[in-house]
Amino acid sequence: MDYDKLKELWREEERNAFKGWDFSHLKNRWYDEKLPWDYKEILKEYLKSNHKLLDMGTGGGEFLLTLNHPYRNVSVTEMWEPNVKLCKEKLEPLGIEVKQVFDDKELPFENDTFDMIINRHESFNVEEVKRILKPDGIFITQQVGGKNNETLSKALLKDFSSSFPENTLDTRLKEVEKNGFETFYAQEFFPFLRFKDVGAIVYFAKIIEWEFPNFSVDSCFKELCELNEEIKAKGYFESIEHRFIIVCRNRK
Repeated sequence: MDYDKLKELWREEERNAFKGWDFSHLKNRWYDEKLPWDYKEILKEYLKSNHKLLDMGTGGGEFLLTLNHPYRNVSVTEMWEPNVKLCKEKLEPLGIEVKQVFDDKELPFENDTFDMIINRHESFNVEEVKRILKPDGIFITQQVGGKNNETLSKALLKDFSSSFPENTLDTRLKEVEKNGFETFYAQEFFPFLRFKDVGAIVYFAKIIEWEFPNFSVDSCFKELCELNEEIKAKGYFESIEHRFIIVCRNRK
């Protein structure tokens, strides 16, 4: 086996650019177990065309645009500078309000602004969500739990420990209910995620920095080679994800 060629191949994956929240580069190189709920279908149950909608942590707006909600009634937040730039280029010309945020406790909106707030895989402060949500407004969040991809993180990084161990369905449910929300639906699931090649793992780990702190091909080359052997033997490396969803109403 030519380890120098392997290392350079994986370094190329490490250098690949990433825009928005678009993982199309990994098409056919990974696959995951389907969740027992459909986030988009759940949103449609509650979203009406006249609703003022906020999408927290919209990425590049890829998912948001599939909802086909009237643009004049849509606002988005995003923290990461490259995504903010992308949103301003792509979403603002459509009439969608784009706001950069730096602190979950300080969202740049007036009290009681939104009929519905959606949040997929973005951190949030429940008191601030309540402040900007109208009475009887709906908050729907699908979260990446604190145990997400621990299998892969521990395979790559020595002495790895989760940065968000408290992010579980039980903890978040207690939090929203303590702040006066009525929960309609809640569920937690641990789906598998299978990578078909190590290059896909490298691309993924470089992007998800909070799950793979200080990861690089050079520093983790031995571990990557071990994963490569496992993939050659089994056809994939399996990690375990952590997802949960909460649908609730603001009882002001």
